[in-house]
Amino acid sequence: MNTSSWLDRLKAGLSKSTSKLTDGISGIFRKRKLDDEALEELEELLISADLGPTTASKLTTNLAATRFDKEVSEEEVRTALAVDIAEILEPVAKPLTIDAHHKPHVILVVGVNGSGKTTTIGKLAQHYSKQGQKVMLAAGDTFRAAAVEQLQIWGNRAGCPVITGKSGGDAAGLAYDALQAALEQRVDILLIDTAGRLQNKSDLMAGLEKISRVLKKLDAGAPHDCVLVLDATVGQNAHSQVEVFRDMVAVSGLVVTKLDGSAKGGVLVALAEKFALPVHAIGVGEGAEDLRAFDASVYARDLMGLAE
Repeated sequence: MNTSSWLDRLKAGLSKSTSKLTDGISGIFRKRKLDDEALEELEELLISADLGPTTASKLTTNLAATRFDKEVSEEEVRTALAVDIAEILEPVAKPLTIDAHHKPHVILVVGVNGSGKTTTIGKLAQHYSKQGQKVMLAAGDTFRAAAVEQLQIWGNRAGCPVITGKSGGDAAGLAYDALQAALEQRVDILLIDTAGRLQNKSDLMAGLEKISRVLKKLDAGAPHDCVLVLDATVGQNAHSQVEVFRDMVAVSGLVVTKLDGSAKGGVLVALAEKFALPVHAIGVGEGAEDLRAFDASVYARDLMGLAE
């Protein structure tokens, strides 16, 4: 997929979030001064679009600092907001970097079931394979047969071996076997899928800690990255997911999926403001090409319905 069609997909994917914000802003700023009432309405709109209270307050304060009591057009407001949003997002827009000194570079992928975790692994596998990297996958979500099958399908597509174990088996043992195989086969990247059943949090925590522990027996630095996959459609619940998983493992970065499925695109801005974790990629669809590196300026302008 070329860049222009990806940008079209992103624009289309964010359309629900964009129309909520642009319609709201045009409703507030139709031939009107930027007074306290307008600022309050704008802040409420930003919160309702999942940008979160802290970010909403910061954005409206910045706007008031330069334009208070002046007549402003809706485009002026959207442009000013896009600049400030891009500034919040810029520091976290960091692609996932593979370190060639690690052979393999081990990436543990975590997230709740249904977040798009297994699909994200498949898309990353395809991306890195196309770059000429030797990739291996480990089906560590041993309790969900569907997740194992899904990973095998992606592995076939990408031409990557997939290490599987018996259904309901020990995920840490599987991760250990996978790393051993990856070391023997001189693989560049090992992507490990994990379970994500939050209802039994202590079991999940123990399981993820055990995976990290057994990997270190073979490579003291592993896992080299721990990527948390978040589903944008959950909105503010994404915050509690970051907190839960950060307590369990050293989350090194985020992938935000399903941005095309809701009007909650603003949640990414709130996450950047609150946690400052790198956002490696965003997803706006099911295909392998629908997961791309995150561009802060493009995202901010699209969210505010501004032309590139």
